[in-house]
Amino acid sequence: MNEAITSLRSAPARVPSRAGAGLKAVHYQTIIDEQPDIGWFEIHPENYMGKGGAPLRYLERIRSDYPISMHSVGTSLGSHLPLDRTHLNELKQLVDRFQPGLVSEHLSWSHGYEWYTNDLIPLLYTKESLNLVVEHIEQVQETLQRKILIENPSSYLQFKQSDIPEQEFLAEAVKRSGAGLLLDVNNVYVSCKNHNWDIEEYLSPITREMVGEIHLAGHAIQSLGDQELLIDDHGSPVCTAVWELYRHCIDRLGEVPTLIERDSNIPSFAELQKEVQFAEHYLRANQEVDRVTTR
Repeated sequence: MNEAITSLRSAPARVPSRAGAGLKAVHYQTIIDEQPDIGWFEIHPENYMGKGGAPLRYLERIRSDYPISMHSVGTSLGSHLPLDRTHLNELKQLVDRFQPGLVSEHLSWSHGYEWYTNDLIPLLYTKESLNLVVEHIEQVQETLQRKILIENPSSYLQFKQSDIPEQEFLAEAVKRSGAGLLLDVNNVYVSCKNHNWDIEEYLSPITREMVGEIHLAGHAIQSLGDQELLIDDHGSPVCTAVWELYRHCIDRLGEVPTLIERDSNIPSFAELQKEVQFAEHYLRANQEVDRVTTR
């Protein structure tokens, strides 16, 4: 390991209040060769939990030039079972090695007795599940020795047993655990449209102090009889309505590190960077407004 990389690891590299992109294998060499002007990259740590190989070598190289965040998909915070200590220890090893500026996880669950799924399964929003989620968040933070962010889900159904509105459940979990919030603006839009929720009501308990990162992504629309269901598939550009909601959110929250997610139908890096630059435009416009209003 060279001295430049070692020095970067001495402390987390802060993720700036700029726009970034999810790091994809098909873009590794382009990023290394072209050194694009981009604020940061985000990875799914589960893709780098091997003992060696090309992904880790590329990540070493890119991490030496850019801040990164880690967005976990396998901690299963909402499972009724104890946390998977093997997975959590492997996550800690990656965090210690690469010192990401941010670490996040989903408000969901993904494993049960002797089975595991890559899907992010929704929770019952009850007092009992809230207590469980808070306990699991605290365990993750204690293991990693750092604050994490919790992402709001996209949802397609509601449980009759739930007696706490999703946004209140999320805000309370964040407050009680000392975690932060990863506000996925596309997920807010998808869930509110699917359930006919009021977007302003959903955003009402979310404060500037809570939010450490924002996600933007595309979604698909499926017809179900005479109704439409929005599916959070990360397979297309961000739509106009989500961009408008994003602008509204940063008007409320200020400049927040913002990620463009694309996990299927991966475009060229040049195309992906256009969306990153579009998000950067919104952030800079907001900065200009703040400078004017504080004079």
